[in-house]
Amino acid sequence: MIAVRTILPETLDTLAADDPAAQRSRRDLRRIHRVMGTRTILRRALRDCLLAANGNAPLRILEIGAGDGTLLLGLARDMAVDLPLVALTLLDRQALLTPETAAAYARLGWTVQMHTADILDWAVDDGRQHAEDRSWDLIVANLFLHHFTNPGLTDLFAAVARRSRRFVAIEPRRSRMAWIGSQLVGALGANSVTREDAVLSVRAGFTGAELQALWPQAPGWELREYPAGLFSHVFRAVRVGRAS
Repeated sequence: MIAVRTILPETLDTLAADDPAAQRSRRDLRRIHRVMGTRTILRRALRDCLLAANGNAPLRILEIGAGDGTLLLGLARDMAVDLPLVALTLLDRQALLTPETAAAYARLGWTVQMHTADILDWAVDDGRQHAEDRSWDLIVANLFLHHFTNPGLTDLFAAVARRSRRFVAIEPRRSRMAWIGSQLVGALGANSVTREDAVLSVRAGFTGAELQALWPQAPGWELREYPAGLFSHVFRAVRVGRAS
């Protein structure tokens, strides 16, 4: 079960945005992120490359599989002093960004917009993308890549490498410890959707150097992949050898 990735559909992905079970599950996920320390892990993974990229123009960040955008809002609050100018785009199949969350970003000086699309359609849609939408200082993914098969990730990574200078992903670690943790999310008050999806997420997660093996085998990228915390797996790709 742990040695080999097993990818099965997760219930939350099939529910409508206004389904009460889906709304409850998204609240569960925010609680689970706090327990996992996801925001701290993300801040550590991003800090060096974000500060290196920061200049006078707004930093352009894209989050894929962004959900309601609340995870990066926590990062914005942590780093607003160092990163006062950020243009953030949230990409997801459902438009989950609320006016309250958008206003919270605005108070920090970050502009945010929602882009609704299937990520694999986005990956192959170069022909219809405006030039300014093809280049990002940073693309972020959080608990998103594990939904895809290895061939799907290969296609997605090719698009990300074409369109960004930096990419950071935090995913479930496929380990016995993470599997045990996934069995215990009910103790946090998680509903049945979250309890089932948590186990599936770990089974579809990553370990070792599995993600960097799927990244385009081209020069000019510095790749790093490592475990973080008790349950998380981090992958980071930074373009090197030219202006970044």
